[in-house]
Amino acid sequence: MGIGPKKTWDAITTSAYELDPATGKWRERRAVPGVAGRLAASAVALHDQVFIFGGYVVDAQGGENTVSDLNVFIPIENRYYRGQDIPVPVADAVVGLYRDRYIFLIGGWSSAAPGSPHGPGTGSTKGDAVSNVQVYDTVKDTWMQATPIPGTPVFGHAGAIIGNTIVYVDGAYKNRGGIGPRYLASNECWMGEIPNSRKADITKIKWTRLLAHPGNARYRIAAGAGPVEKRAGRIYFSGGTDTPYNYDGVGYDGHPAEPSPLTFAFNDYTGEWETIDQDTPEPTMDHRGLLVTRHDLVIVGGMEKGQQVTAKVTVVQPRFKP
Repeated sequence: MGIGPKKTWDAITTSAYELDPATGKWRERRAVPGVAGRLAASAVALHDQVFIFGGYVVDAQGGENTVSDLNVFIPIENRYYRGQDIPVPVADAVVGLYRDRYIFLIGGWSSAAPGSPHGPGTGSTKGDAVSNVQVYDTVKDTWMQATPIPGTPVFGHAGAIIGNTIVYVDGAYKNRGGIGPRYLASNECWMGEIPNSRKADITKIKWTRLLAHPGNARYRIAAGAGPVEKRAGRIYFSGGTDTPYNYDGVGYDGHPAEPSPLTFAFNDYTGEWETIDQDTPEPTMDHRGLLVTRHDLVIVGGMEKGQQVTAKVTVVQPRFKP
């Protein structure tokens, strides 16, 4: 899904594509179900399936509404089935996989939340960022509510789960001061510890605030978890922008948003931040996820400099600088 180069409400798509790494070629797959395309959905792969959560739809008048859809794609069969709806529909949320069974949906924007008369865009939808941590059991097709995030509720934040550790950073929050742009970049970084005993209640998360990561607070960073090095698992963060913006790439302060060239990581073994690359080539923004392979980070699409939607697939080769 996502938005095309026109960056208008009618450029939002339901399309789905699959890349064959062996050939480097793309092919189109069955479109995501729904009467309209969505922005800011979150997805995670598990057991040869792809779980696609929420997002929001935009109408011709600019109104925006989050959706509760959980669509599950089976690539080998090129078909979808519908999972249990998300209790609190969200967009721009962080998603993470735990024990190859549970999927955590952390924070995000919801038009179902009480808030001011304007959503994150220009429409008239009510809503706000939420602190909910919603846990989907892929075996039972049921939802649980976990310990909420303790800091400022945010959307467009970035993070992942590695082992039993959740890390999320930044995002945007509503400016309640009445002066300046409607949404501001958050500099909060949080770590959540999920109980790892098989008999423990996984919804009881212990949250701890982390020190600031390298660089400025940013919005819609690409993030993903994986052991690029054997000695330590890491959650990687790349790109994003320090100017929160609507879907056209123009900031809420009226200035165009530009992507950051910084790539950094959280080392789950040391509990410290690491600078991966201060000058990542061809940086992008407007992401949620990135793919971590054995050797590289893979980032698909996004917006380049000048708020240009790109079809590029960027491969970042980590250069560790603790």
